[in-house]
Formats: sequence, C-alpha cells, structure tokens
Amino acid sequence: MKVHKALTIAGSDSGGGAGIQADLKTFQMLDVFGMSAVTAITAQNTLGVHGIYDVPLEGIEKQIDAVLSDIGADAAKTGMLSQPEVIEVVASCIRKAGLTKLVVDPVMVAKGGASLLASNAQNALRDKLLPLAAVVTPNIPEAEVLTGLTIGSLDDMKEAARQLVRQHGAGAAIVKGGHRSGEPTDVLFDGETFHLLVAQRYETRHTHGTGCTFSAAICAELAKGRSLLEAAHTAKRFITLAIRDELGIGGGHGPTNHWAYSRENASGRA
Repeated sequence: MKVHKALTIAGSDSGGGAGIQADLKTFQMLDVFGMSAVTAITAQNTLGVHGIYDVPLEGIEKQIDAVLSDIGADAAKTGMLSQPEVIEVVASCIRKAGLTKLVVDPVMVAKGGASLLASNAQNALRDKLLPLAAVVTPNIPEAEVLTGLTIGSLDDMKEAARQLVRQHGAGAAIVKGGHRSGEPTDVLFDGETFHLLVAQRYETRHTHGTGCTFSAAICAELAKGRSLLEAAHTAKRFITLAIRDELGIGGGHGPTNHWAYSRENASGRA
C-alpha cells in the first residue's frame, strides 16, 4: 500500500482549531500520513491568543531534519513562522531537502486579532520563502501586505496573484476572497492562467483555522500526486463543508468541522 506523507511546519494551537492541529486533522481526513515540526506554542482558545512561546531555532531545524531524513515527505506546508530567523531556518531546511511541493500559508494574524508574524519578518517571508513555494495562499489582508496593493475587487485579487508569481517567485498563488462580500471567490494564478474557485457563503462565527485547513488540504492532495487545480478544488470543497457543518464549540471564533468532508463523501452527497 502506498502511504502518502505530508509535513506541516507551523505553530501549535492549544484550542485545536488552527495550526499544527488543524493541519494534521486535515491530512488524516484526506488519507495522508501527517508529520509536524512545531515552530511556536500558543496558549489559545476560541476567545483569543493568550500567550506565544517560540521554539528554539535548533529545535525547529532538528524536527524537520529528523522527519525528512527518515520518513520523508511527498509535500510540505508552512504556517506560523513568527520571526525572520525562523523563516530563514525553515527555508534552509526546505532547500537542503529539495522539497518542491511546498504550500506557503503566510499566517500573519489570528482570527481574534493577535499578531502571529513580527513586522520585521514580512520581508523574510517574501524574499526567502515565496521563491520556494509551489503555491502561496494568502487571504486579502495578507496579499496586501505581501504585494503592497490595495485589494477591493476581483481584478485587484488577480493582480495580487500575478505579482506573487511574477515578481516574488512563487510557483502559483491563490488569493482567498473570504474577506469580500458575496460568494467567497478565490483567485488561482498558475503562472499562465487564472482560475476562480467559487463556493456558497455560510454565515457563522465558527471560522477559526480556515486558512490553515484550506492550505493543508491543498498540501495533502499534492502529496497524493494531484495537480494544483485538482488540489485547490478539493480544498475549497473541504473548507466549505467544514464551515457549513459548524461544531458550535466555544464562546468565540470556534473551529471548523474537519469531519464534514469525509462524512459528506460517506453519505454519497459530495
């Protein structure tokens, strides 16, 4: 039996809705063996982030090397990389391992508003990590920071995606449109063609970890050998169902439902 493997390099969310925990749940639901390298520990629940504790650089490097030197990974993704030194270490490990199926989720702010990326780390993310990415998956505020553009329209999203690829070196870009009104439409630019990923909007406050889950689903599908467009469509379906079938956990921004996609498939409705 072929075991597909994916590595997440990200922060830990003690509340289980985002970060490493969301990534591993997503990998599991998509039949991919998940591994992790923890970059930071957060004390976090649905009401907010109550503490951030960075893992020493040596610890991050050793986690990645330990996984890749023995088990290996068919694809990898990054999430919370809070400091420029962390980004440089992760980028070095990715280059050394020759990983080409890398999904970069440029995590900057938690759902509750806490900053997860130091301001002096933005350039390192743009310059060190984006050129290694098979695809980068910013939401609109993140895309604005990375490109310097003001994004209000679908055409603005396309221009941001184009710049992330043509000017900043990512293999492809998906600019997510959840922050705009109307149907949550994402723009995928693969270097040649634009594709739109459209889904129904569901009004709920339980959307914690949506970006992590979406990028993890893409990573899992790439690990299985799917094309980027196939992976993106599966990820869009996965996160839409995870939002639709809310769990209702916690008093704030609750987590999405990582069971929803597999349960929908099992029922024959997907």
